[in-house]
Amino acid sequence: MWRECANRFNRWRYDLYAPVYDKVAQGFARHRRRSIGLLNPQPDERLLLVGAGTGLDLDFLVRCRHITAIDIAPAMLARLRERAAKLGMEVDARVMDGQKLDFPDASFDAVALHLTLAVVPDPRACLLEVERVLKPGGRVAVFDKFLADSGRAPLWRRAGNLLARAVATDINRRLGDIVSVTKLQPFHDEDAGFGGFLRIVLLRK
Repeated sequence: MWRECANRFNRWRYDLYAPVYDKVAQGFARHRRRSIGLLNPQPDERLLLVGAGTGLDLDFLVRCRHITAIDIAPAMLARLRERAAKLGMEVDARVMDGQKLDFPDASFDAVALHLTLAVVPDPRACLLEVERVLKPGGRVAVFDKFLADSGRAPLWRRAGNLLARAVATDINRRLGDIVSVTKLQPFHDEDAGFGGFLRIVLLRK
């Protein structure tokens, strides 16, 4: 019940943010490009974008021919479809809950989770679903903001998180805690800025 309520809130607020989202999120363009470069999806591989938003990742995926993009906010996907059309790309864009993917097991070769795990109500459920739909040997690229796995959030960060969560995102999630419920294996982890506040991590099934 709590997750469905959170989903409704996310759908509402990201539909509301859709017209201005690009102006805010464009600042992460180099991080998206770096993450996708590390993921290195091949033209014939099946790629899934979870929490795809307005499709800012598409600029770096023009050679990929089998892209599926999901998001919980219809208004965000409407802009993604417009972007795909301008880029001359065919993208299967669907309104879907990232915590309950409507795909068969082992459907995708690669998955990108950009600024998603800090937003979905249950990031563990989301990553478990990603693991399920990923083919054996498949890769996952995660770009997001995380608390250090070994650290405890200072008081200012805990206080700031109250506002951050209401506006957009949780800034105090630990990626290690999320990955631990899966069998996915990290094989790359880099500081993407702000002293490790932003990270790019590659996982393999």
